[in-house]
Amino acid sequence: MKQTGSRAGGALWNLGFRPFYLLASVFGAAGIAVWAAQFAGWFPGGAYLQGYLWHAHEMLFGYTVAVIAGFLLTAVRNWTNLPTPAGLPLAGLAALWVAGRILVLLPWPLVAALVNAAFPIAAAIAIGVPMVRSANRRNYFFSALLFLMGIAVLAFHLSYQGILAFPTRLGLLAGLDVVLFVMAVMGGRVIPMFTNNGVPGTNARRTLVTERLSLGSVLALLAADLALAPAEVVAVVALVAAVAHAARLWLWQPWRTSRTPLVWVLHAAYAWIVIHLALRSLSAFGVVGESLALHALTVGAIGGLTIGMMTRTARGHTGRPLVADGWEVAAYGLVIAAAVVRVGGGIAFPAAQVATVTASAALWSAALAIYAVRYWPVLTRPRLDGKPG
Repeated sequence: MKQTGSRAGGALWNLGFRPFYLLASVFGAAGIAVWAAQFAGWFPGGAYLQGYLWHAHEMLFGYTVAVIAGFLLTAVRNWTNLPTPAGLPLAGLAALWVAGRILVLLPWPLVAALVNAAFPIAAAIAIGVPMVRSANRRNYFFSALLFLMGIAVLAFHLSYQGILAFPTRLGLLAGLDVVLFVMAVMGGRVIPMFTNNGVPGTNARRTLVTERLSLGSVLALLAADLALAPAEVVAVVALVAAVAHAARLWLWQPWRTSRTPLVWVLHAAYAWIVIHLALRSLSAFGVVGESLALHALTVGAIGGLTIGMMTRTARGHTGRPLVADGWEVAAYGLVIAAAVVRVGGGIAFPAAQVATVTASAALWSAALAIYAVRYWPVLTRPRLDGKPG
């Protein structure tokens, strides 16, 4: 493939990770800051989606889906050796994502619903075409999962607008379960590999039983949520999933990665999946609030895995050494601290919810701001080695 984007900024449209990692980091930093201000009562929310629904929608279907799309648009080109959108088609995908962020604030609910559903579906097609052309059947399910995200966001909007008799909360929960499955699949593939490559002699390994139980239990949790299963069923499924993922993480030997930030951040983030599943089991019986369980997933697991993968893949695909600098380590620490404050603080100091939420938001926003500033020149300039991408 011919290298494009020789000028500073022109390389932004060379490959999917570039615009979507940059958009996600800028939006993640700003969006969480806005939400914290709304939660603290400093100013009101938007015109269409407001309050916690806007916050949940934008962090899931905005920030998280942008990172997933950027990662897959990049990975699929490597998996298939065929092009994924670049140049104007990639810019069009980015524009569609940006339009979704704007429309949720405007009084055009049906347009907002269609545009926000269109983005993950368009991304599914964009990665699906090269996979079908190359018969890359092993990864077809990623297109299916993006289609499911499109259905989930559409169901959310139609329920919110009273068009569909469907619990609004369920659209968000189903979307989170799909993201959890994506993280479980990709984590299982890359974390042991990155661990063994980055920390020689670790011998991070996988077993067939733990792999099947880990992934199967997440699918079972998604099915239980969609079926509105009784609390007892959800609790048991979530507990089994927590044990399976804890065993999986143990096999990867996270305690041996402490001197390699690009690796330990992924292990730390994956540990929040275990915490999320354990808290979901407890929340089903009302022992802890469901919000704490969900924020273990969103702040800790999604936050940690996205910033960890955004740094590693951006470094690798721009010809830079796979070594985190001080700014990146600071960003990792801020994300993990945000999760501890949001979840641990929420459990220990329930009466101080405003303080813990705003403090956590400030930490998380700072982490994404560091990434945006640090990686703006990386993502907008050509690879250091002159290769395409």
